[in-house]
Amino acid sequence: HVGPPQPLGDMDAPAEMEPVEGCTGTTKHVVKEGSGDATVTAGKTVTVHATGVVKETGAKFWSTKDPGQQPFTYQAGVGGVIKGWDMGCLGMRVGEERLLEIPAPEGYGNQGFPAWGIPPLGTLFFTLECLSIQ
Repeated sequence: HVGPPQPLGDMDAPAEMEPVEGCTGTTKHVVKEGSGDATVTAGKTVTVHATGVVKETGAKFWSTKDPGQQPFTYQAGVGGVIKGWDMGCLGMRVGEERLLEIPAPEGYGNQGFPAWGIPPLGTLFFTLECLSIQ
C-alpha cells in the first residue's frame, strides 16, 4: 500500500483538512510550516517537489523525488495545472509542505488519466513542498 510521505494510515486525510478558497471540494492541510515573506500568488513562478497518490487505490502515480525526476516549476494560479493543485498551492511559503485532497472535478475528471493509473472520477492526494517562489 504505497502512500504519500507522511503516514495516512488507510489513506484517509487528516481530520484537520481545510477547504481551499476558489474550489468546491479540494481541501488542504499544512504538514510543515514555511518561512519568509514571499507567498505563492497567481502569476508567480513556483518550484515544488510533488508526490501524487490515488486515494482509491493508494498507488503513487508521480513523484519529483523519484530517481531521475526533477522538481516541478509552473506558473501559479493561471490554469497551468489541475484546478485543485492550482488553487491549493496559493498562500504557500518557501519550505512549506502541504497535503491536498483533490476530488475528480478539480483533478482529472470523468476520464481520469489512465496513462498514470488515475481512474475515472479518481480522488487525488498531492503532497507539495514549496522550494522557490519568483
